[in-house]
Amino acid sequence: MSKPEILQLGPFPAEDQQELDTAYQMHALHTANNPDELLAEIGPHIRGIVTRGGIGAARNVIEACPNLEIICVYGVGYDAVDMAACAAQGVTVTNTPDVLTKDVADLGVAMMLALGRNITAASSWVREGHWASKGGFALQKRMWGQRAGILGLGRIGTEIGRRLEGFDMQIAYSDISPKEVAWRFAPDAVSLARQSDVLFVTLAASDATRHIVDGDVLQALGADGMLVNVSRASNVDEDALLDALENGRLGSAALDVFAGEPKINPRFLALDNVLLQPHHASATYDTRADMGRLMRKNLNAHFAGMPLPTPVT
Repeated sequence: MSKPEILQLGPFPAEDQQELDTAYQMHALHTANNPDELLAEIGPHIRGIVTRGGIGAARNVIEACPNLEIICVYGVGYDAVDMAACAAQGVTVTNTPDVLTKDVADLGVAMMLALGRNITAASSWVREGHWASKGGFALQKRMWGQRAGILGLGRIGTEIGRRLEGFDMQIAYSDISPKEVAWRFAPDAVSLARQSDVLFVTLAASDATRHIVDGDVLQALGADGMLVNVSRASNVDEDALLDALENGRLGSAALDVFAGEPKINPRFLALDNVLLQPHHASATYDTRADMGRLMRKNLNAHFAGMPLPTPVT
């Protein structure tokens, strides 16, 4: 029996690539000299797509594969997958939740601490000899005991909240409806920002959440407030964010995601009140290995006629 033909839309770690190449007939669209020509040639034979969360699968790719059965996303976010096209074609989508949750939460809290205590600049102060020549580093902001807001209390938001409890922070959150937690509920992003010193953006991205953090939210967070985004860039109005940071209406921002990444808006590079990270919240050896295994488990289960471990609902 011939192997199922799978379209690959992005690179994967060597172990995952080896397993995929062994089990399936793989077609790498992302390395093709002429992707459109390759897609037209192999599209009718494709039964599955493997892709990364930031790449997703566009409507034209899905529609070029009329016999497509499943899309397996390496990542928790599937907002870059055209879900309407999948529904119209009867295509199942899976992702890799849970396995990356705690690593993302770790980085979110680390970003808050690094920015709040200005750790990067303090390290440079020592390395450049200023400690010896100019004296101690400037005083910074206390982080424990601050008011933290969590916008989107899903898996990652909940794990961030658990960590913030260890810093004696006053925690509030906003979600579609109140959850069974001890933290204070806020009905919308603006009211949450008003009662926050640090606002974490952790909600899943969708058309409904696009630019949910807008100028009004940033104004409510205020000149001493900090924004931490470990979700998706589309959840934040980046132009409004840059304006607020440049004009002092927002105190600071720690960002792991950007519009158009990895080519980010150069306005960010001129700011000293921003901590910039290369979209690597889940980038630990352990988590990436777990993500790859779960992606492959979904793909293997589908072609074995078994229940899918993590279908998108």
